[in-house]
Amino acid sequence: MAQIKITQIKSRINCPAVQKRTLDALGLKKMYHTVVKEDTPSVMGMVNKVRHLVEVTNA
Repeated sequence: MAQIKITQIKSRINCPAVQKRTLDALGLKKMYHTVVKEDTPSVMGMVNKVRHLVEVTNA
């Protein structure tokens, strides 16, 4: 499977609780924190929910 790099580029302050929980589920803890995940439909669905807070690149 292909891997993607997900980096949080905007703050989670003033975001709805569901978006904060999505960032936690992705493993993002703070600003400019980067995680590497498999490019699966479930991960891409989570990224789509918080696309305004994260940046996605190929790993």
